[in-house]
Amino acid sequence: MGTGPAFVGAEPRSRGLARRAGPILGSAWHQLGSASLAALLILLLAVPSAWAALPQGNAVTDPAALLRNALPIEQKDLQEIQHRLESTSDDLRAKRWPSLASSVRRSQSLFASKREAILASFPPSDRPKAEALFEQLTGQLQLLVSAADGQERDTFLDARRDVLTSIGDAEALLVGPFPFTIPEEYADLPRLLGRASVRLTTTKGDLIAVVDGYNAPLTAGAFVDLVQRGFYDKLPFIRAEDFYVLQTGDPAGDADGYIDPQTKAERNVPLEIMVPGQALPFYNQTFEELGLFKAEPVLPFNAKGTLGWAHSDESLDDGSSQFFLFLFEPELTPAGLNLIDGRYAAFGYVVDGFDVMEELTADDGIVKATVIDGAENLQPHA
Repeated sequence: MGTGPAFVGAEPRSRGLARRAGPILGSAWHQLGSASLAALLILLLAVPSAWAALPQGNAVTDPAALLRNALPIEQKDLQEIQHRLESTSDDLRAKRWPSLASSVRRSQSLFASKREAILASFPPSDRPKAEALFEQLTGQLQLLVSAADGQERDTFLDARRDVLTSIGDAEALLVGPFPFTIPEEYADLPRLLGRASVRLTTTKGDLIAVVDGYNAPLTAGAFVDLVQRGFYDKLPFIRAEDFYVLQTGDPAGDADGYIDPQTKAERNVPLEIMVPGQALPFYNQTFEELGLFKAEPVLPFNAKGTLGWAHSDESLDDGSSQFFLFLFEPELTPAGLNLIDGRYAAFGYVVDGFDVMEELTADDGIVKATVIDGAENLQPHA
């Protein structure tokens, strides 16, 4: 383990990473350092059964898209428009403008024909907000069509982002009551019944992350609770490995995690992973243990800046306060082909500050963490 950074005036401390090791392959990666892709493939081939079972496909890597897809809603028409527009990236990269223009026009036509039916699916109290968003969306779709017809790449990207943002805002209005009951055995743990936005002010600048309590309420709840307590303020990054992870949350002193001031014991959070089609998350079970070798979690480690909750090599339920930022690198840890999904809980994504994240090293740390939106969704216990 590296020494504490100068910005907190820490003395060099040695604490083995095995206690809160973060993702699997961590120690091997640490040994490899900047080794070639071939060396990594040799390592992965040492576990052929797991590698062969991992999901294939053109995985979604955009954090905004992942967050839209993770909303617990069912509005097939609106989601079809969303997915059609998201899938235009392949045509855009290949400069297939006629196909691109055709896809956008089909999306525009679908929205126009289904608009009233989609509006009817919103709760009456939210319908005026949805109508305002749809008026905005109508104009944005026309701008998108014009950009596709004019083969204006930058204008198209800006317009598509605006359209998808409006769709995401509308989809968020469709989320009803919290979608499941958290098991009673975790009644004493904080939970985030919705989403929250957090600013991580680091020594290199700010990161903004969206934390998803719909799919990881206990993990997200523990994180937001600790942010509000100021737990992460002035903590160093204890692990910084190129193309892999940035990890923090190791408190000063002898403890490895957060010590509850009332019980005087370390507060632990179970491994918590939601799978599409399931009524509630799986707790303290890996995909291997469940036999879900081809499953992808609702919150996958697909995007640069995925927030992951660390636990030890010995136990799945001893995560307490340490978390990591997954540094997605397509050639080395391809989306849908990593060995982290199903073994560690993702609980949100960095959505802004990627240039800052690129600069962070083991000599940096968190100056201050702040909840900037969604604090009302945190409950201290059941």
